[in-house]
Amino acid sequence: MLRKVFSKGVTRLFITSHSRSTQRWCSSLHKVDYEQGQSPETRVREYFYYVDHQGMLFMDDARIKNFTSCFKEKKFLQFFFSRLRMNDTERYPEFPFLSPCGRERNYIRCDDLPVVFTNLVMKNTSLGSEEHLAYGNAGEVMTLPFQPSELCMQVETGRVYHPASECVGGVGLVRSQLSIQLSTHFIFGNSEEKPPTHINWGGQEIKLSQNLVPVLQSLEQVRKFSLGLTEDDS
Repeated sequence: MLRKVFSKGVTRLFITSHSRSTQRWCSSLHKVDYEQGQSPETRVREYFYYVDHQGMLFMDDARIKNFTSCFKEKKFLQFFFSRLRMNDTERYPEFPFLSPCGRERNYIRCDDLPVVFTNLVMKNTSLGSEEHLAYGNAGEVMTLPFQPSELCMQVETGRVYHPASECVGGVGLVRSQLSIQLSTHFIFGNSEEKPPTHINWGGQEIKLSQNLVPVLQSLEQVRKFSLGLTEDDS
């Protein structure tokens, strides 16, 4: 169980956070009723989380969501984010992602996507020193190889995306601070009102593949829940 993995301080916070009943709006249109730690069936517990656009993880019912209230224990974050996948339980579609742990179902909603790349790091691999993108706010423990040609910017929002595990839809969000740094290397060959066409990186002008455009489109319905854009079906 997640609560048994970490330090006593974290465990106490975890149990306390789960002890209160919550009725919450997941967006302005969809009311979600749940109780942290509820048991819909024998020996199954359900918990609810939120990931913001900086990649910080919170209990979904935390009234104040900032650096002081987010989870910071790196072992916990690694444990949690390494189990991320799409929510295919048919329960709580307003929480499009899931981090299962044994008989615990940890439902996740987010500002956009649950994988948020926070910074570039250099890692030693069998091929030498390579650039990786770190995610999950777990330091350099959780990374993916940086693929500059696969960066994708949505001009409507200015947000930048990069490939992620297929378990979470194949795409992750680049944190705003990092995306600003990367955008200084973008080349807008079709005017700045359209997505960038190339990136200057490592002394090369690299064409952007735009492969993530259909991936993001395929996740449109999932991201609508996260972004609060769904319509009330009632």
